[in-house]
Amino acid sequence: MDIQILQKQADTLRFLSADMIEKANSGHPGVALGLADVLTTLSLHLKHNPKNPNWLNRDRLVFSGGHASALIYSFLHLCGYDLSLEDLKNFRQLHSKTPGHPEISTSGIEIATGPLGQGVANAVGFAMAAKKAACLLGEELINHKIYCFLGDGDLQEGISYEACSLAGLHQLDNLILIYDSNNISIEGDTALAFNENVKMRFEAQNFEIQEIDGHDFNAINEALILAKNCKKPSLIIANTKIAKKALELEGSHKSHGSPLGKDIIKRAKINSGFNPELDFEIPQDVKIRFEGAIELGDLEEAKWKVKLENSDKKELLEELLNPDFSKIIFPDFKDKDLATRDSNGEILNILAKNLKGFLGGSADLGPSNKTELHDMGDFIEGKNIHFGIREHAMAAINNAFARYGLFLPFSATFFIFSEYLKPAARIAALMKIKHFFIFTHDSIGVGEDGPTHQPIEQLSTFRAMPNFLTFRPADGVENVKAWKIALNADIPSAFVLSRQKLKALKEPVFGDVENGAYLIKESQNAKFTLLASGSEVNLCLEVANELEKNKISCNVVSMPCYELFKEQNKDYQKRLLKGKVIGVEAANSNELYEFCDELYIMKSFGESGKEKEVFEHFGFSASKLCNFLLKL
Repeated sequence: MDIQILQKQADTLRFLSADMIEKANSGHPGVALGLADVLTTLSLHLKHNPKNPNWLNRDRLVFSGGHASALIYSFLHLCGYDLSLEDLKNFRQLHSKTPGHPEISTSGIEIATGPLGQGVANAVGFAMAAKKAACLLGEELINHKIYCFLGDGDLQEGISYEACSLAGLHQLDNLILIYDSNNISIEGDTALAFNENVKMRFEAQNFEIQEIDGHDFNAINEALILAKNCKKPSLIIANTKIAKKALELEGSHKSHGSPLGKDIIKRAKINSGFNPELDFEIPQDVKIRFEGAIELGDLEEAKWKVKLENSDKKELLEELLNPDFSKIIFPDFKDKDLATRDSNGEILNILAKNLKGFLGGSADLGPSNKTELHDMGDFIEGKNIHFGIREHAMAAINNAFARYGLFLPFSATFFIFSEYLKPAARIAALMKIKHFFIFTHDSIGVGEDGPTHQPIEQLSTFRAMPNFLTFRPADGVENVKAWKIALNADIPSAFVLSRQKLKALKEPVFGDVENGAYLIKESQNAKFTLLASGSEVNLCLEVANELEKNKISCNVVSMPCYELFKEQNKDYQKRLLKGKVIGVEAANSNELYEFCDELYIMKSFGESGKEKEVFEHFGFSASKLCNFLLKL
């Protein structure tokens, strides 16, 4: 290795990052300067093609600390990705290709990171997806590595422990974590809040551990060679100085989230042989070295394509890349009274049988969620992924499965425990990826488990999320229609499902599930329209029949998807919503005021008791809802 040119490359990354942050007057220089030596050395090992960022067998590089974005963008620009010098100069500016934290709209960014810890779980997810892909397509075609940079903050977040526990369990030898151990956090020395033995922690999780000087190019290189040949997941503890070469700010927590200042940058450039008066300087020999990734990547991909041409896996790969939903024959649930978790379980099994890339699992609740894929085996060879009680890691891992390019993943748990995975669901929505969330035990119908297990506000929080569809079907037929929509939508979806059996609905009178809401019962000159979802739709039908006995006409609208109903034009909405509109849901669904004059909803937490008794107690019975309406 030529240490002199490597040092020059690393310093170029440092000063590009520092200049970007200085120009934006915003950003995180400390990590960028501290990790530049490790990233430069990694560039000697990284298998990627800047001309084709989507090449399937590329190595994946994840920065779990997304605040290192200036370093990421500098590296991608130097390697020849579609990221210009002008883009670097627009760092953190509105509509730029270089936002404050990485987003997948930027060429070369594998996954959106920002909330600490999620990137570690994403990296584990990529490693798991690669193992599954190799199982399907063979190791001749899939043999790449996953590299992940992480810091103290990532290790303090519980999700990293959840994910690394799974990585060790599955012996993911394609996973290499590089820990930027600089002992500094925003508030000061990490010892203020973090003093555990990281080496012992990862040894307990079945990782291979190396500890090195993160500024010694030879040591970094040797550690990477060893990690690439290891038979289990690797952790390289790289002891670094935050803001390396930033003079008096080197090693200081003050360098974490504030620009270094022009004076320090100029003096640092002088010390490293760079022109202090020149911003965004890229020496020609450095540019040539980094841009070698284009030729090498092109060559690697060309060799891979030859292997693909000579493989018997071409058809399977095409099927994985472009799944055909049109030929799936879904179950017929007409006139079948079922809990929607049960109908959903049948749908999942049909999808898994028909779609090679459809897989997923539950956070140790498969039998309760009805998400077991029968006779389809367990990961790695099979389709059932046993995530254990790791909701947050499960969702972040499946985000990576969705981003990998071959898979359609689902994550399942009780609706109340969606709280544990919400940050990853939000990132799925931000990225607009096809990730399916299965949430069963959807309301106070959970009964005896009581208020700790009865979701109240969760329905509203998911409906409030942009780029996300939340389905709460009222029977099996609605469930099937919801899945058909979700499969063809380029955003994540959630299925909020009942534990208790629900009566099958009649055919729609007007509209359908694709409209988000539709008329299930229509009366002439309706005094009321009852708008409901899930288990409350049948309650509203019962109430409408009771009101007719009192000569009061009433329409009933089933609303399996609030978000889709919001998208309908005003004429469609007015066609459904006649008279006084009453929203009825066993949740605290204040968003329904957008369509309703009055709400009949939960205004407190639930109670422990028999399902029917709990519904009765909170007024979700035909007699009590009738009395409420008669008083209006």
